[in-house]
Amino acid sequence: MKFTHYLIILMSLAFSANAQEGEHNEADSTATAKPRIIALAPHIVEMLFDIGAGEQIVAATEHADYPLAAQKIPRIGNSLRIQLERVIELQPDLIIAWQSGNPSDDLARIKQLGFNVVYSQPNSFNDVAKELRLLGRLSGHSEQAEQVASKFLADLAKLKQQYGQKQQLTGFYEVWSRPLTTIAKGSWPQQFLDICSIDNPFYQADARYPQVNIEQILQTNADIIIQPLSENQTAKEGYTWEQWPILPAVKHNQIIKLDADVVHRMTTRSLNALSDLCQQADKSRAFYKNKVSE
Repeated sequence: MKFTHYLIILMSLAFSANAQEGEHNEADSTATAKPRIIALAPHIVEMLFDIGAGEQIVAATEHADYPLAAQKIPRIGNSLRIQLERVIELQPDLIIAWQSGNPSDDLARIKQLGFNVVYSQPNSFNDVAKELRLLGRLSGHSEQAEQVASKFLADLAKLKQQYGQKQQLTGFYEVWSRPLTTIAKGSWPQQFLDICSIDNPFYQADARYPQVNIEQILQTNADIIIQPLSENQTAKEGYTWEQWPILPAVKHNQIIKLDADVVHRMTTRSLNALSDLCQQADKSRAFYKNKVSE
């Protein structure tokens, strides 16, 4: 048996014994106490702050940087590894994990140790509202969560009504530049294009995030290029499109920049990115309309 695994078991037993010893004495005081939470993804941290439960977070993972107060939360891992010893030391009442973004082996061991694990996996805007309400119930903030979720859905409906019937633009969405990666049906960003009336030429690709080559992109005759960039990227530069003026988007400088940390994070702020994209796409429509009328 590895020493680390042995240490984890010993620490878990020690904490369990202490918890049982104080169970009866603290039963009354903990009945109404808000649960102490480990949040294992940036979007989970952000949503907990949205509903007023930010102060209950005792640990998070890397890149949980919003809001500003979240940057002070201790880090206990990343998308590749969770520090199990720290989880045991903290003894949280609840662990909220990202089902597709956390290491499954670590989550399995955490569950084996008896911790209460709830999974988050928002794949759409509607899922964000559902998870806000779920987190509200779990954290003891149902009323505020309902208010935030209802406003989120109302704002979403307004954007759909405003932009959903616009004239279609053909757009290439650049997820990553090396290798060139885009989106298809079932991906999180595809709903942004749907609502902003942007046609995705790679919608029917087999993978949700397919890799493509420049020859395929040139064949799309894209009106716009959507290029989200993140402050967390090692290289904060996207693909160099200037060398391909054959594309209308490049020829006419219709390249839309977005904040990847907002557009790719499944939170209420994603509507800010949605609104930004739709507004910029509308400007591109106006540009092409004016150009045709010249």
